[in-house]
Amino acid sequence: MRAGVVAEIAPAERRVALTPEAVGRLASFGFDVVVESGAGAGAWFADSEYADAGATVADGAAVRATSDVILCVGPPDYTALRSGQAVVGLLQPLLWPRVMADLAERGVTAVSLDGLPRTLTRAQGMDALSSQANVAGYKSVLVAAEHFDRFFPLLITAAGTSKPAEVLVLGAGVAGLAAIGTARRLGAIVRGYDVRPASVDEIRSLGAQPIELKSVASGAGEGGYARSLTDEEQLAQQHELTAHIAKHDVVITTAQIPGQRPPLMVTSAAIAAMRRGSVVVDMGASDLGGNVEISRPGEVVVSANGVTVVGAGDLASRMATAASAAYARNMSALLKHLVSDGALSIDLEDEITAGVLVTHDGKVVHPATAALVAKGGAP
Repeated sequence: MRAGVVAEIAPAERRVALTPEAVGRLASFGFDVVVESGAGAGAWFADSEYADAGATVADGAAVRATSDVILCVGPPDYTALRSGQAVVGLLQPLLWPRVMADLAERGVTAVSLDGLPRTLTRAQGMDALSSQANVAGYKSVLVAAEHFDRFFPLLITAAGTSKPAEVLVLGAGVAGLAAIGTARRLGAIVRGYDVRPASVDEIRSLGAQPIELKSVASGAGEGGYARSLTDEEQLAQQHELTAHIAKHDVVITTAQIPGQRPPLMVTSAAIAAMRRGSVVVDMGASDLGGNVEISRPGEVVVSANGVTVVGAGDLASRMATAASAAYARNMSALLKHLVSDGALSIDLEDEITAGVLVTHDGKVVHPATAALVAKGGAP
């Protein structure tokens, strides 16, 4: 069975689905690996490193034509896939239900790591969302520090004393906790907020102070995620958060809901209440919107009152080497789980397989995606 690693097609994406170090792991459970020339360049992996690890390096057309399984990070060029092939990556099926339906009609098996049941202990090594969120959370603080024109730690010098920065992290999932830990290590005073009550202890465990709002009830949802708030709850949350946001030098937002627009947490009014020179990093910024009302994906915006807002939905890609290494380990673990006797083994009774499998045997088999397809979901 041949696994083909393709170059990413998103303009700013520097990650690669498989590192040279992971080639040997795939070979150990039955894969011959072929890598598109230049696929690893953005993460500083040369073609020669893949060749030395035992992979074949070829042009993109050859990789797509000869591979049984296509490996990617983000959604690939689906038009190049054919019947009988499988594609494995972070395919975001809830955002692209009609594309998934098209893959099913063409006989392509689609496996998406973002459907992994993250609460299963045996699935932790496959959890690409968590590994990439951990990288992004760390990087978010470095990006904030780059745009913040003062020090993060308390500094007492001959030239005077610099007070520590006050940092607020909104969302205490994997990314948020990574951001909290990094900001603490840089010496900032850190506070965190999450709608899930269980996050309070996690925030405290990292030496940060949790903020608990009175206006919003528990926002715990399924699978460890936060649930979507009602319109009334979201408005109450925004109003109460505004007072907290105004007291901080740096705000980092990390809140996301799979397959949906990120919740709006920092309004224009909240930005207007912040001090000149403050920084906001919006990790949720995407074409769907973000956690910050005035953020734009991939751009730095300075508000009228001098607050710098960074639309940073691509932070894992900005640390492509570390992110790719983690992702390749997740990919290897999932493929090992799915392979039996040199072929993909699809067992829908298995929780992990049922979670990640989107299309198979000409059908959309992922329930949430199939429901969107039945409703005529777009695009």
